[in-house]
Amino acid sequence: HFYTKELDQGLALFDTGPPTDEGKQALLEHVELERLKYIFITHCHVDHYGLADFVSQNSGAELYIGRRDALKLSRHRERLVAIASLLSGLGFSDEFIRKLRESFSQNKVFPGMPLNYRVIEDSPEVRDLGISWISCPGHSQSDIVYLTGDYAVTGDLLLRNIFQAPLLDIDLETFSGRFRNYEAYCSSLLSLSRLQGYKIMPGHRHYVVSLDEAILFYVRTMLERALQVFRYKELPMPELIDRLFKGRISEPFFVYLKLSEVIFMLDFIENPDLLKLSLQEIGLFSRVDDLFTRFV
Repeated sequence: HFYTKELDQGLALFDTGPPTDEGKQALLEHVELERLKYIFITHCHVDHYGLADFVSQNSGAELYIGRRDALKLSRHRERLVAIASLLSGLGFSDEFIRKLRESFSQNKVFPGMPLNYRVIEDSPEVRDLGISWISCPGHSQSDIVYLTGDYAVTGDLLLRNIFQAPLLDIDLETFSGRFRNYEAYCSSLLSLSRLQGYKIMPGHRHYVVSLDEAILFYVRTMLERALQVFRYKELPMPELIDRLFKGRISEPFFVYLKLSEVIFMLDFIENPDLLKLSLQEIGLFSRVDDLFTRFV
């Protein structure tokens, strides 16, 4: 979804939708680009910022993205090389990596990059618009929650009955080693708990039942899938993926998505107490403690 808000200073857009003909048509039907002054992106995944360049060029609106997303855009080629190195280190062949790059192109993972944007972390003027933000990395490295009035625009962080898999990526701060999605998610749970009382505006589907239910669905799904991964955790990664999904997944892009999810689960298996402590702090551990007994 994308959302709009009438500010005293003009019209603001939160996310843009995907760079498809249908996405562009929906945007043009519901957003008056000539009136648009601001664009705020929750995270630079294609279905959320895919039309950012188009909207920027056709509106003159100021575009705001997260700092790590800015690094991702400005160091795009270097990032792809680094991801290839990560995959090679996990045991994937050069042929797989080559096909994955081709798959990225076929699936239009990287849309046209906007030439001009501002980094939200370096933009204190945004608060003068009546908008604040919270950094909640985990699904991506730059997940931003935007707060305006009683509303919280949460991107892919809080969804109803959708497990938003974290993505394997290089650490965009250091370009050394992978980003630790699991550790980031455990930390971000404490930030997400601050959204009690806000109306959640999710990136997919029309509503969430509640903040707690969205978090609990994610945690329960993760724990159930982690139990499946646990059986194969000693296997080399390509073999683990093949055994876990019984050879049903072979297209490199989808292997990459499942690999990202599996690594998240393995990080949890290695340190389940990290998630336990976060859930205890936000008062939700008692509702999943039966699932935790399998790991601790």
